[in-house]
Amino acid sequence: MSEEKKSVVEGFKAFLMRGNVIDLAVAVVVGAAFTGVVNSIVKGLINPVVGAFGTKDLEKYRSCLEAPCETNAAGEVTKGIPILWGTVLSAVLTFLITAAVVYFLMVLPMSRYLARKAAKERREEEKQAEAESAEIVLLREIRDELVALRGSGSGSIT
Repeated sequence: MSEEKKSVVEGFKAFLMRGNVIDLAVAVVVGAAFTGVVNSIVKGLINPVVGAFGTKDLEKYRSCLEAPCETNAAGEVTKGIPILWGTVLSAVLTFLITAAVVYFLMVLPMSRYLARKAAKERREEEKQAEAESAEIVLLREIRDELVALRGSGSGSIT
């Protein structure tokens, strides 16, 4: 293999082995699985609750901007201008559920963990600073004692 091809392959290997590429791949896979969970919550829980007041499928909620709205057997509009506000409502509910789950199950616990970790590090730094200041006080006392011995004694320390 030529040196240029070898360096390209090595560069590609280094790129793939970086931590952030692996993290991104994991996030995409988990995000795809999470999308299925959220969609099932909307279709299995939210839509039936809404269905108690009307149709079970939010996407069937619509209004007609230019009446009359007529649809064929496949549900396609053949006459009129429909406003599909049920589809928008379904998407908004899916977004809100996704955002709530991400916040309460991922962001909030992580921020609390990071806050506890930062507080612990601050306490450790304060203890270290106290230990260093106590050490400095002790060193000053030793210095002052040595200066006092030198001034009152024979002029030399033995």
